[in-house]
Amino acid sequence: MRATSDTFSKAVFARHMMAALCLFASGIVTGATRARAQGLPLIRDAEIEALLQDYAKPIFQAAGFGSGRVTVRIVNNDAFNAFVLDGANVFVHTGTLMQAKTPNEVIGVIAHESGHIAGGHMAALRARIAKDQTRMLLTQVLGLGAMVAGGVSGGSGGRETMQGGQAILQGGNNIIMKGLLAERRSQESAADQAGLKYLTATKQSGRGMLDTFERFKQQEYLSADMQDPFIRSHPLSVDRLARLSQLVGASPYAQQKDPPSLQLRHDLMRAKLSGYLETPVAVFSRYPESDKSLPARYARAIATFFRGGPGALENSVKQIDGLIAENPDYPYFYELKADVFMRAGKKSNAVSQLQQALKLAPASPLIEVELANALQGGNDGNSSKESIDLLRRSLITDQNGRAYRLLANAYYKLGKGPEADAMTAQAYFYEGDVKQAQIFAKRAQPRLRAGSPEWLKNDDIINYKPET
Repeated sequence: MRATSDTFSKAVFARHMMAALCLFASGIVTGATRARAQGLPLIRDAEIEALLQDYAKPIFQAAGFGSGRVTVRIVNNDAFNAFVLDGANVFVHTGTLMQAKTPNEVIGVIAHESGHIAGGHMAALRARIAKDQTRMLLTQVLGLGAMVAGGVSGGSGGRETMQGGQAILQGGNNIIMKGLLAERRSQESAADQAGLKYLTATKQSGRGMLDTFERFKQQEYLSADMQDPFIRSHPLSVDRLARLSQLVGASPYAQQKDPPSLQLRHDLMRAKLSGYLETPVAVFSRYPESDKSLPARYARAIATFFRGGPGALENSVKQIDGLIAENPDYPYFYELKADVFMRAGKKSNAVSQLQQALKLAPASPLIEVELANALQGGNDGNSSKESIDLLRRSLITDQNGRAYRLLANAYYKLGKGPEADAMTAQAYFYEGDVKQAQIFAKRAQPRLRAGSPEWLKNDDIINYKPET
């Protein structure tokens, strides 16, 4: 833009440049802060998490991850996608789990994402972006400086200077973007090879990974808003796909199939997700009455309850009882029966079902939390004490905001206000609300025994300073 006054001095120019730089830097910081603050819509489910753990455990061991170092998290999103943000979590969309027809497809995705973690790709990408931000900042300085100078000088020379500034901005950004994409392609190829190495080490086929990428290759021809996020975050190339196909074919386990028992658990997972996440109409369309398979009946039992109407609870329970009669050792059918009772406001009916589920799956902290919740439906002190024992045990292996809140509720019922406030503080802290956590921690700490474990945890919360 051409300046309208000859009084546009060097001082004014310097202020404009500083403002431009601050604006640019602010955009970067705000974006990063927003990304950290935006909570992912995660879902928790004992059955699905146990299955994904069984999928991932051999892969994680082959990748050299220590026990418990990496966790598979479930994101409630119907798009096919999986990603890593750090070295501790693999995030998988529910859409991936529902669209993948075999366990091997999901295992292939986990293997690929494990390759990113093992290769330190996220740290390398963050370092690259930080470096490129510096380069981009310098490009902005040069380009904006030339454009402002052109505006000040005016005339044809000024226009040429402004055009030169625009070229600097565009050219610099293009170079940075090309470099970043080149590094991304290199990382994706490295993750492919690492993932296939883990699959071979665990005597599994890479066919599922290849099928996933081949299926989504055709989506690259769609507009960005019609593509699954997996394609935008995992760019493909003809050479990369050909290389992947060659490596899969060369594996001695290329034709290895998933065990039937694992395939059944996979199909049950897909049915459960459909029952809980899709409308009853969609569930009965996907699993019509003519389908007498176990997964189909599982999905319909869930959808029957959510469809509502007279007798919905009774009809759903009848269907679940049929599943239990055929599979008395499967803990998650008892868990489902308890869940429909809980949702219908019949907590006392859920207790025995959850006790049986926990007996069959004793290492499930989520079932412990649900049983504690059901026990709190009673008003007697013994039930509250039993729920406290269950919740504390669950927290040893699984940090869970809901468990902390249920602990707070149990302590309130027992008249233990300081302990209840301490648990509420920890719930808020786990959920990321530091301000509320500190309010409750400050209220609880003076009434707790100095130096006790709860006093120390609340002291940590009070003195915690969020990253800026």
